Amino acid sequence: MMSLPRLNTILATCLITTLVLWIVIPFAMALMWSMVDPGTSWSYPDILPPALSFERWRIMWETSSLKTAMFNSYSLAPVAGMIAIILGAPTAYAFGRLTFPGKGIAQILMLTPIVLPGFVTAVFFASILVSLGFHSRYFAILLGHVVLFMPYAVRILSVSFSQVNNEVVNAARDLGASPFGVFRAAYWPAIKPGLFAAYLIVFILSIEEFALAFVIGSPTFTTVPTILYSYLGYDFIRPNAAVVAIVLVVPNVLLLIVLERLMQSANPANVSGKG
Repeated sequence: MMSLPRLNTILATCLITTLVLWIVIPFAMALMWSMVDPGTSWSYPDILPPALSFERWRIMWETSSLKTAMFNSYSLAPVAGMIAIILGAPTAYAFGRLTFPGKGIAQILMLTPIVLPGFVTAVFFASILVSLGFHSRYFAILLGHVVLFMPYAVRILSVSFSQVNNEVVNAARDLGASPFGVFRAAYWPAIKPGLFAAYLIVFILSIEEFALAFVIGSPTFTTVPTILYSYLGYDFIRPNAAVVAIVLVVPNVLLLIVLERLMQSANPANVSGKG
């Protein structure tokens, strides 16, 4: 029988190998491709690029629509996250705190936008907006992101609301606390990590969303994913695609690290009174 330390070593080795193959090597390749000097080419049998520079980054920044795409993406995402939380909080409260007939069916229906293919949702959503005479691409994509990603916010917040301790709520009311005081004393400690986690999830999903932005926004309204897919399409330009991929990936990785910290800070013992 295999000893526990040896098993832990094997599992740790497998995990490290997976991370290297899945994250480190692709990211290193993208970084090198983004720094290939435009005056040279990197091809077989060269293992490493013959010349590296930041010239490709300068060209992309000055001659492409990357700046506009970044502005569109990073102005859509925070607004979509805020609206999704505001609109989803009452539903999350009902799912997490209340009991009513058809609750299970309602929870399943709320998750429907997640399971539908992105392009199917985008095409039907675009046709509905056109039939309603809604032609603003920015607000159409914003509305689409809210509809698509609000289920994530509802799901996370409903779990947070379910962790609120009823004894703390009743104690705050018995002591004469105002509704805001009850919220601050009983609800806020429980839902704060989930609130920030839901916001970051919607933010990241909005940044990475392609289908809706492409169907509704193309060709005049660009986001970072639509630029990336344009370089990966018919006119395949690998160095340019590598630059956009790093611009898209690195901020999201940093946000995921923040999300992990927030999830670690969510201690059920602090919000439910149970250790």
